[in-house]
Amino acid sequence: MSATTSAEHSEHEHPGRIMSGEMAQQPAVLRRILDEGAPRIREVAAEVAARRPRFVLLTARGTSDNAALYAKYLLEIRLGLPCGLTSMSTTTAYGARPDLTDVLVVTVSQSGGSPDLVASTKAAREAGAITLAVTNNPDSPLAAVSEYHIDIMAGPEKALPATKTYTASLLALYLFVEGLRGGDTSAAKALPELARHILGRQDEIRALAARYRFAERMVITSRGYGYPTAKEAALKLMETSYIPALAYSGADLLHGPLAMVDNISPVIAVVTSGKGGEALQPVLDRLRGRGADLFVVGPAPQVEAASAGFVLPTEGVPEELQPILEILPLQLMAYEVTIARGQDPDAPRALAKVTETR
Repeated sequence: MSATTSAEHSEHEHPGRIMSGEMAQQPAVLRRILDEGAPRIREVAAEVAARRPRFVLLTARGTSDNAALYAKYLLEIRLGLPCGLTSMSTTTAYGARPDLTDVLVVTVSQSGGSPDLVASTKAAREAGAITLAVTNNPDSPLAAVSEYHIDIMAGPEKALPATKTYTASLLALYLFVEGLRGGDTSAAKALPELARHILGRQDEIRALAARYRFAERMVITSRGYGYPTAKEAALKLMETSYIPALAYSGADLLHGPLAMVDNISPVIAVVTSGKGGEALQPVLDRLRGRGADLFVVGPAPQVEAASAGFVLPTEGVPEELQPILEILPLQLMAYEVTIARGQDPDAPRALAKVTETR
């Protein structure tokens, strides 16, 4: 058997091994960013802060869009800077050219290769924006057209579902935002070991995944910093297991979608320790009142009051850093549910690693 045939045979015999391996790399990636990437991120943040941007626009697609949403919460809460998520078609399809003088445009992309991201960033720079690319590829077209670049240093990611590049993007964006405000980032030093601990509990997630193997639909909800986690968890479940997963802010869930919740379709609640979790409490009470099959990722008291859950070790972790940990058990959940359904999470159907939208 040739080496190529042997490798193909191994992948066939062990579906999901690439995604599993990349999830396991996340503690090391977080450590690398803190040890090697943080000084450069601080330099970029200092240069951008000196230019005093008046507004921030965030540009991304897919998993990176959820990382950008996390940055929006950081920028608005930690800095008080108004932020918006861009609609790239206004530039790429309609040719709009707004005045972006003194506006910071942050484009988040794992590959840095999607044509619409490159085109919209180039147009933003031409319109006077301060442009920053946050990518896993410093040699990418996106990095080339941007004035500034932050390398998330995740290493090659081969599985189609993004895992390590997502958490790496979150940490890089956190360090950048704290750099803009001259904040203390020492709390982030605990993340690699906490991540290692969470990922070491995969057997616990495997047992929980059996509960949801035959789910026909899932709802994921959260508030505040946890909302990007809910959206990313829904994306991971849909692209790996093909289960329709709907992500809602807890506030939006009460405005109509709550009517579809029953005791059959699981509801996953991401409960941060902090103001976001406090804001979600009335939603949790309503879900329990409707007899929902409620799975909670969060503090022990919330998990104990749910149908099932995963206790996060977030004591002493600031609320704004908790999303980097919250997503880990949900990545494992997507992986384990997919394996239990007899599918390969490494290669979801109809998807490509670089999506070339225009």
